[in-house]
Amino acid sequence: MSSPIQQALQHNKEGLVQAWLDQSRISDPVLAKAALREASEIITAIAQALAEGADPAQFSSSQWGDAKRVLGELSRSRAARGQTAGETSSFVLSLKRPLFVHFQREMVGDPSAAIDAIWNATLLVDSLAQHTVTTFQQAREEIIVRQQEELLELSTPVVKLWEGVLAVPMIGTLDSNRTQVVMETLLQKILETESELAIIDITGVPTVDTLVAQHLLKTVTAIRLMGADCIISGIRPQIAQTIVHLGIDLKDITTKATLADALSLALQKTGWRISRQG
Repeated sequence: MSSPIQQALQHNKEGLVQAWLDQSRISDPVLAKAALREASEIITAIAQALAEGADPAQFSSSQWGDAKRVLGELSRSRAARGQTAGETSSFVLSLKRPLFVHFQREMVGDPSAAIDAIWNATLLVDSLAQHTVTTFQQAREEIIVRQQEELLELSTPVVKLWEGVLAVPMIGTLDSNRTQVVMETLLQKILETESELAIIDITGVPTVDTLVAQHLLKTVTAIRLMGADCIISGIRPQIAQTIVHLGIDLKDITTKATLADALSLALQKTGWRISRQG
């Protein structure tokens, strides 16, 4: 025998969907259209799970798999649109009132059964909302990680300054993850362009400590293993003093105070000579 929730979802689906959207009060027509589709898919998935004997109080069971998938898609799409976890869970929770009104109307002669139906509906919708919040947070974390990776790539561009000469302008703090991105990007570019020399410009790096120096040394070593040479530019007086005080050995690495000086040296090393006309 089907449960009151299942009967409501199967026999009054369109009415519940419309009442759900009315309760949600979505004014944007584009978002309202998306919510209509989402509400319909959620109600269909819930009805299917209940038809298979799923228990509203046991949302962790495998019978709710399709409903969880639909809720996951809802969370990811809303996270991508910039909505909050609270707004997303509120949308799911607004399904309660249409169900309660339906039970009150259809079960007016049996208050006890109506209370049981309302209680089961409460357990189910609360579980739906909780799952939505959880998947929404996971989706937001995935978006943040992806954006951080994209920002890392954007903040460490490899620029071709001249034939056979590449440059990487470093800005901000250097850490292990960022150094790894720089190294991979630079080595790939050296391979693609067959460049002989790479300039790492640290003018935009605020401080150089032992860890930063180690990252730079690893990058230089990797460049040399590729058969290219490296120049580090942007060695300001403060950074030079810090390197000396820390006892960091850069004697095997060519350094220059400015990117212009590094480029001039790089052109000499790669056999170019530039002269001013007139």
